[in-house]
Amino acid sequence: MPLSLHAAYVPSALQMLGTATKLVETAKNWSADNNMSEREMISARLYEDMLPFSYQVKCVAEHTQGSVEGVRAGVYSPDLNPPPATFDALREKLAGATQFLQGLDKAELESFIDQPMRFEFKDRKLNFTADQFLLSFSQPNYYFHCSTAYGIMRSLGVPVGKADFTGRVRIRTS
Repeated sequence: MPLSLHAAYVPSALQMLGTATKLVETAKNWSADNNMSEREMISARLYEDMLPFSYQVKCVAEHTQGSVEGVRAGVYSPDLNPPPATFDALREKLAGATQFLQGLDKAELESFIDQPMRFEFKDRKLNFTADQFLLSFSQPNYYFHCSTAYGIMRSLGVPVGKADFTGRVRIRTS
């Protein structure tokens, strides 16, 4: 049986949303234990020209829930609103995306295969099919942003490891 779009996209998106949620919790606890302000942690960057931790976490939600919403509309444009400014608001953003993906109807997602889809940002327009967009654009983006949030934490000395990034893996139960 061929792999469905739902099976190829949703479980991995949920896994990275879980990872991002755990990273936010770990960042919150670590910063409190290490006399780092919430603002300092949330605004931390890997490099000065890169976007901060809060933006990286926001993008995990945007490239999961936001991408599916874009597929529904036939066009996706990045959300340019400022990222949440607190750990609680970041957690809430991730929880909303998780709840959204958990409620996705498998048949609806399958119905998007081969449907036209466009990415628009400023004067840039890229045409995809919905499945190409989700698997070749959205999916790499949410992994990138989750990985960057992890990297920011490591650069600050937060004791997270590979298992904290991979999160809850899907193992065979029988």
